Amino acid sequence: MRNSPSKNGSSGGHCRNFTDAVWSPFIKSGLGISPNRSYALVSLIILLAVGAFISTRLLLDPTVCHPKRHSTSVTASPKTKTQTHTISPKYPLPTTVITQNPKPEFTLHCPANETTTGSTCPRNNYPTTTSFGDDNPNHPPTATCPDYFRWIHEDLRPWAKTGITREALERAKKTANFRLSIVGRKVYVEKFQDAFQTRDVFTIWGFLQLLRKYPGKIPDLELMFDCVDWPVVRAAEFAGVNAPSPPPLFRYCGNEETLDIVFPDWSFWGWAEVNIKPWESLLKELREGNERKTWINREPYAYWKGNPVVAETRQDLMKCNVSEEHEWNARLYAQDWIKESKEGYKQSDLASQCHHRYKIYIEGSAWSVSEKYILACDSVTLLVKPHYYDFFTRGLLPAHHYWPVREQDKCRSIKFAVDWGNTHVQKAQDIGKAASDFIQQELKMDYVYDYMYHLLTEYSKLLLFKPEIPLNAVEICSETMACPRSGNERKFMTESLVKRPAESGPCAMPPPYDPASLYAVVKRKQSTTTRILQWEMKYWSKQNQTGS
Repeated sequence: MRNSPSKNGSSGGHCRNFTDAVWSPFIKSGLGISPNRSYALVSLIILLAVGAFISTRLLLDPTVCHPKRHSTSVTASPKTKTQTHTISPKYPLPTTVITQNPKPEFTLHCPANETTTGSTCPRNNYPTTTSFGDDNPNHPPTATCPDYFRWIHEDLRPWAKTGITREALERAKKTANFRLSIVGRKVYVEKFQDAFQTRDVFTIWGFLQLLRKYPGKIPDLELMFDCVDWPVVRAAEFAGVNAPSPPPLFRYCGNEETLDIVFPDWSFWGWAEVNIKPWESLLKELREGNERKTWINREPYAYWKGNPVVAETRQDLMKCNVSEEHEWNARLYAQDWIKESKEGYKQSDLASQCHHRYKIYIEGSAWSVSEKYILACDSVTLLVKPHYYDFFTRGLLPAHHYWPVREQDKCRSIKFAVDWGNTHVQKAQDIGKAASDFIQQELKMDYVYDYMYHLLTEYSKLLLFKPEIPLNAVEICSETMACPRSGNERKFMTESLVKRPAESGPCAMPPPYDPASLYAVVKRKQSTTTRILQWEMKYWSKQNQTGS
């Protein structure tokens, strides 16, 4: 783009004056018309050098020749910083960079005396709405939830036809640790009995963070929560036409004989007593620890470390340790939590335990929170036949995410699994990688919250009564829970605090299983486990024949 010429034929303005000043000495000296050719040649060289300098100056700084050229700027809101760019006659307009101020974060509004037990909930505890909504055309489309979300429908099926009455809910009080009510976007808790350690505390903390993540989206409800390991609502007691409706009771695990509603466990927000960090930060550490040593360079044995005292099956597992008489390909260690606490948990860092090709998962008194930490390694998880499930493990498949191990003959089963994996190296690595990918991608904290969101939303639809604030309940919020606490409890609450509402909606809930597809899932697991058992039997038959 060129400037319009002036009336005298020149470009005009400052550029003309600058040009005349540079060229006039050469014009006045008669450069190019002197009879002395040598002088003319030298003068021409000087002329070209000066001309090159001037051309470069004009290109790099267009304001030298175009001081009257208009600047182009981008108008932004008061919350943005705007850069102004001058159009160059040679180069296109640079991309305008708009730096937005960071979005405000939630913080804990603790009183000056943070140890006070009289903290109250701020009136602006939660925003009234999220930044997304069904009526917002700009919010991104939501992905479909992982397949294990389909089990929400199965867990709530006992009340699908009858709904949940207040009478049924009150019967769940028999073993519950607390009742939690959400009324008008606020949380109220009625405590019945203490839970082991701080299970109830961090479970309630998880509810509070869900309301921060999806403010205004969680419906009013009342529920009973039992923090004990083993489920208690036995299905057989509520079978038959005239049987009463089962009490809806939330807890961390279930089994095939019970109807307890499975919910994410407290350790996702931290296990203060054993120094296990909140899941979001721990998941990153587990991924980094996984990368320290490749699968092929790890110890070619099965590793387990835990408390064997809590269950007979774990004490039986300890017999599989290496000894002078037997090499079962297992390296087993008893965890002394009292000693660990005194020594600063130096030997219990979960991110540093991905150093064997195989890791064993075995239940304790019921299901164990350790399962997700074990699956997070690229190591092949040797899963001793479980009797319980938590909210995500029903989405795992044998020979794809884990290797099944017999409960009644653990040592021989473990030895076969390790020998098979060390022989079928690529297949073993694929199993370990599939499990760690599942944990990193399908059990990230966003999906934990989405599972809670969908479970509570579907549960609330079944309530046949209007949720109320219990007479003996108190309002709970992040401040009343975190401000009076210290040590790991305060540290983990601060670390797991949801700092801003979600910018997109929760994942899309998958449909329930129809009878045929549910049967196919169960049948696939059974047939794969049976096939591996047959391989194991052939292996030991061959070992017996050769006398090895």
